Amino acid sequence: MPRATFRPHERMTHPADFQRAFERRRSASDELLVIYGVENDREHCRLGISVSRKKIRRASARNRTKRLLREAFRLGKDELPKGVDLVVVPRGPGLTFAHARRALPALAQAVARRLGARAARVSP
Repeated sequence: MPRATFRPHERMTHPADFQRAFERRRSASDELLVIYGVENDREHCRLGISVSRKKIRRASARNRTKRLLREAFRLGKDELPKGVDLVVVPRGPGLTFAHARRALPALAQAVARRLGARAARVSP
């Protein structure tokens, strides 16, 4: 069983990494989330979160949204494709943990399929 922690090497921290994902223009979405993806040539998936002040006004709501997404990623790592950087963009307030937990793996797999067969491998 893989470790259920959100390790530093699983985080996207550099603005250039986020920009690469946005410029690659491969995405999947539902009513509350948009996920952009790009290949990362690593043996694991990385998560980046971009929450707009225009869409979610209160800082406490933005921080809660980020916590929910990080926890959904942490618990669902084994269901996510390997070798992909994922940038998650919430469309507005109202995201629940149950929705994030259900939607993150499904949307990540859809992005991986759009990126090609190499990125669609699921972690063992």
